[in-house]
Formats: sequence, C-alpha cells, structure tokens
Amino acid sequence: MGKMHLLAGSNWPAIGLCFFFFFLIASSAKIPTSKIPSTTKKSSALGVQLQVTDKQVVIDNGIVQVNFSSPGGDVIGIKYKEMDNVLETKNYENNRGYWDVVWSRPRDSNIFDKVQATKFSIIVQNEDQVEISFSKIWSPSMDKTTVPLKVDKRYIVRRGSSGLYLYAVMERLKGWPDVDMDQIRVVFKLQSEKFHYMAISDDRQRVMPMPQDRTTGQPLAYPEAVLLTNPVNPQQKGEVDDKYQYSCENKDNKVHGWISNDPPVGFWMITPSNEFRDAGPVKQDLTSHVGPIVLNMFGSVHYAGKDLNTEYRNGEPWKKVFGPVYVYLNSIPPSENPKALWEDAKRQMSTEVKSWPYNFPRSEDFPSSDQRGNVVGQLVVRDPYINEKLIDASLAYVGLAAPGAVGSWQTEVKGYQFWTQADKKGSFSIKNIRAGKYSLYAFVPGFLGDYKYNVDVIIQPGSEIKLGVLTYDPPRNGTTLWEIGIPDRTASEFYVPDANPTLVNKLYIDSPANKFRQYGLWERYTDLYPKNDLIYTVGVSNYAKDWFFAHVNRKVGNTAYKATTWQIIFELKSVMQSGSYTLQIALASATNSELQVRFNNANVKRPLFTTRLIGKDNAIARYGIHGLYWFYSIQVPASQLLQGKNTIYLTQTRNGSPFSGIMYDYIRLEAPTKA
Repeated sequence: MGKMHLLAGSNWPAIGLCFFFFFLIASSAKIPTSKIPSTTKKSSALGVQLQVTDKQVVIDNGIVQVNFSSPGGDVIGIKYKEMDNVLETKNYENNRGYWDVVWSRPRDSNIFDKVQATKFSIIVQNEDQVEISFSKIWSPSMDKTTVPLKVDKRYIVRRGSSGLYLYAVMERLKGWPDVDMDQIRVVFKLQSEKFHYMAISDDRQRVMPMPQDRTTGQPLAYPEAVLLTNPVNPQQKGEVDDKYQYSCENKDNKVHGWISNDPPVGFWMITPSNEFRDAGPVKQDLTSHVGPIVLNMFGSVHYAGKDLNTEYRNGEPWKKVFGPVYVYLNSIPPSENPKALWEDAKRQMSTEVKSWPYNFPRSEDFPSSDQRGNVVGQLVVRDPYINEKLIDASLAYVGLAAPGAVGSWQTEVKGYQFWTQADKKGSFSIKNIRAGKYSLYAFVPGFLGDYKYNVDVIIQPGSEIKLGVLTYDPPRNGTTLWEIGIPDRTASEFYVPDANPTLVNKLYIDSPANKFRQYGLWERYTDLYPKNDLIYTVGVSNYAKDWFFAHVNRKVGNTAYKATTWQIIFELKSVMQSGSYTLQIALASATNSELQVRFNNANVKRPLFTTRLIGKDNAIARYGIHGLYWFYSIQVPASQLLQGKNTIYLTQTRNGSPFSGIMYDYIRLEAPTKA
C-alpha cells in the first residue's frame, strides 16, 4: 500500500500506474469480512445539529456535515472524515447535488429544469433527527423554463447515520398546463481528483476514465459514446466510454457508487424500494458514470422512448413521492482493501431494504407500514400442450400497478408499482403496498405473454388480501412444431458477437453475461453477413450460435443502409387443411422498425403480417439486451404452407438508420388445434 499511496498524489503522469495498482489490489486481495464501523462512540453520542443562515443550511451529526443552498435546496457540500467536501468544488454550487426534471410543452422541445425551491422550512429538529424542506409552488408568472409543479424536496440526517436521506413530493394541481415530463432524477457530482473507482455490482466495477478523457476523445456514431484516444491512464487508450454501458434494470439497481483511494472513502446511492420508479422491475436506466457522477433515476424515457406515457393533459392532477433514498458514506484505514467499502455498502443496502418503509420521514404523503397492505397468492400455468397438470409459475414476476390493459405496467409511469419474484412453486407475497386500486400483473420466465388478474385489487390500510391460486393461460393455439429462443423477454440467449477490437470496454471482455454491453455490435452484422442475410434452418441451426441477437440493417456505404430479410427454413411432413397454423412472435426490443412476415414467397407485395412502424427504445445502440416487450400471434392459413420445405421471410423494412432494428425474444410455430 505504501507504493500506491505515494503515487496517489497530483502527479498526473504517474496516475495511470496508480490506477493499475489500485485496480489490482481491489480486484484480487482478500476482502475483510468484518463490518466497517459507520460511527464511533463519540460521534454517535452527538446529537444532530442544525445551523441556518440567509444563504445556507447546515446539518451535522458528528459523522457527516451536509450543506444546502437556501432557499434553492441544492446539496452544495458533504464533509466526511478527512474530506472537507466529497462533492466537486470546481463546480458551481448548483451543479453538485441537485434534483432535475426534463419536461416540455406538447409538441415542443425539451426543457431542462434544475428544480429550485423558493421556501425553506424545518420539519423536525431534535438531537435524534433533523428533517428540512425546500419547496416551491408554480405560478404562471414564473420563468418559462420552470416546470409547472408543486415541489417539496426533503432531506433527513439522523443520529449515528453515516449519510443523508432524501426524497421529494411532486404534484400537479388540477387545471395546470399540459406538459410532458420525460425525466425525474437526483444527481451528485463527486471530486474528480479523488473518486476513480466505480462499482455497480459484483461483476461490474472498475477504475474509470477521467472526465477530460471524454473531451480529448473521439465522438462516435451514437451520442454519449466516446473513443478514448489520449486518456490520463494510458492503459485505457482505445477503449470506448459511454454512460449507457453501466445501465441496470430497476430490480437490480439497489446500490452503486464510487470509491476514493486517498483517503479511502466510499460514496453510495442506496435505493431500498422500487415502488416510486417507473415502468416496472425490468425497466433499465442509468446508474453511475464518468464524472464521477452518481444518479438516481426515478423516471425517464430511456430504453422505451415516448411509448412511456409521460403526458399530462386537460388539467389532470397528479402527485407522487420519489424516495426516500439514502446517500451512504463509508471509510476504512489506508492499510485495508478498498473493495471492502463495496462489501460494506451492500450490507448497508440490505439493512435499508429491511427497514422499508421507513418510519421516520414526516411527510403526510409517505405512508408508514401500518398504513399499507399486503397481498399473497400463488400463480400456476395451464398449458395442456406441455403438461396436462397445472405447472408451477416458477420464479414469476408478480406485481401491482395502475389498472390497465394486459402488460400496461411496462409503460405506466404516473403511479406506484409493487413487484416481487415468486418462489419455485409460484407462491408470492407483495408487502407494504400503498392504499389504492391496482391491477395485478405477472410474467413467467419460460412462457409467452403477460398475465393480468381479472379483478381490481383494492388495498386499504392494514389489509391482508389472500388471492389463493391464480391460473395463467399463456398464448397457445396448438402443438409446438418448432421454436427459436427462450421466452424470457430478452435476446440474451442468441448470438452476441465479439466487439470490434478497436472499440471495446475492457470490463466486458471476459464477461459473457455482459457481452452485449460493448459498443458497435450492430455493425458486426454487416461484418458477418456482408452480402447475404441470415438463414436459420430448424433442426440444424443453433440459435445460440446462428441467430444474431439483433435484426438490424446492413451497411452498404459510408452512410447508406439496406433493409434485411432473415429466413427460417423448416420441413412439414404434411399440411393440415382444417384450421389455421399460428406463428407466435415475441420481440424483446424495437427501434423505428417494421417487421413484415411472408411465407414461401419473399417477393409478394403484401405481407401476411406487419407490425407497422413500432418502437423507440434505442436498446440496440444503448447496450440493452431488451427494451419494451411486444407480442404478436399471427394466424397462418394452411394455403400459405407446403408439404416439405417451407421458408418464412422476416423483413425489417426501415433502413434510414443503423440503429433501426428489433431484437427477437422467441418465435414458435404451432399446428392447428385438433377438433
């Protein structure tokens, strides 16, 4: 550690080597199993102190000292251990820790509003806890860039707590102007000369490029992607950096952050519940990225586009509580392994999850546990073509969201959602549900489609609803003749190519599960199929090797792209003339695409089926192995089929961009139902 400590100063030529030593130690050394003490007897004995001046508010509990601008309500400083401010002091005070909303008037361009309050008030002040509020109420006289919202930003510091709790209550009053709100988040920008190591999960953490590396680098074809041409750390030369490479599904996005090596300090964003995040458990969003920046994305159109319903029309009222979430700081002696900070952050995350819903926030809009309800039940699957007996909905995702159509939860953003994963028997328990009216939804890995319970679920304070055994009948019209893929709502089982060796992120080189997070994989299709498109022969081909993960265009010039037609070849010993065959197609993603389906004649002008133009999720370009889920059940007349060899032609017709394309989840051909 002595050599690493020596190199950790301000001598920039030595920083690359310092990073290397730090990465080596953090990755390979044995991690201490003892819990990192978050406080001391002296600091825990101190009560929480509050100081208020005309322009600043300071809360200090002896462990952390947090400074806020007043009355704006930005976090402008966090003092912890030897660091007078873990936030970037080179930035203006309103560019360190803040809330923002991206919004627009209908059919107008986006406006970026760093939400500034106009009023400061003290909610709770005692030695055990201080909760403060920075609020504003929109009025027509305000600046035209101010989002029409009533906002109450709350911050809490507790005795003995090594961090800051924060949440916001946002509200539209009845009759307010029509708006779209595309993004709501909170942002923290850390000291770039201190925080170099980022951790998203056990297998996604690394020494990161420096902010200036992106400035000196070469911008690539898709916004936010930069090729590092002259990085501070020479070992990172030739790598691609893009914040979307570090995205995460909501269900897995519980803790992420950064580690400073000198002094050894961790800064973590902990999210104990997803109830206030939009679009359900598999919605993907940003986490931490080069800056060093730490985000909590409460809502966005990422990996979905405008298909997420963000519109507020005809004076519609709305209110939602975002959070609380926890900014957690930890430290270790310089002689210990810095990665122990990550292990401790995970332990703290588990503690916060077990403590949800918190009993200390004082907003009347945040209900405590006794004001909530629970739902229990069991989901089974009925598919007699697989098994005459009912099948356990093993590991199904079951959730409550606003009443709507089957599958509507994946584009629902205005209300709260409560999800859990069932056990291997399909038994589920959803706890701590806010009072209200919901639909119960589910999807089952290994089975097509979406489930919806046919009765609204009414949650009242203290209610315990036992639904009993629920039966899901997945889409099915006949016996399976053949299938391609696994119905799991992703394209992860298909062939993901190696990245262009000049456009890699080294973190994912030896990580098969994250291979799809490499830049430019859409261009690899042209490399593999320079003249002719993909042909898949049922019974011969292997979808893990022979089915490209994304149906994209072929590049035919510097800026020209050609639509592509994939073929599925299969044999039928005979064709049943009574009834229709069924082609089940589930898509894991779609971006400015149109899928047309033809049987045995690629040149017939009118396809048997077309999706028409669908999708804006950008999942192919932004390293998502899925976006929104689309399902189509296509009736195929027997007259379309031949005894012997048959060919299905799948054409993605939109060729104006390299990023137009779809990802398949699963394809199945079914025989007609027997009379």
